[in-house]
Amino acid sequence: MSNTQKTILVIAQHNKPEALRMATGLTLLDDEVRVAVLGELGDDQDTLMQMEALEFAEAPVESIAAETDEGMGRLADAIIGADAVYVI
Repeated sequence: MSNTQKTILVIAQHNKPEALRMATGLTLLDDEVRVAVLGELGDDQDTLMQMEALEFAEAPVESIAAETDEGMGRLADAIIGADAVYVI
């Protein structure tokens, strides 16, 4: 097993509450977890609970407007900077 810290990017696109749940679980590792949300998050109980857990774990959650050039550039930069990418 490697001792180097990895950067994991979770892209919340289709099933956003599930993506947040997975990102929350990944924070239990010693790796850096980042979340990129394409579009808006809902305000349902599941989403709020996972956002609270991610805030507690100090995992950054970034909202990205993928329909803009700036948003696509930010998403591309996040993907390039990650060692592993999950799209949910």
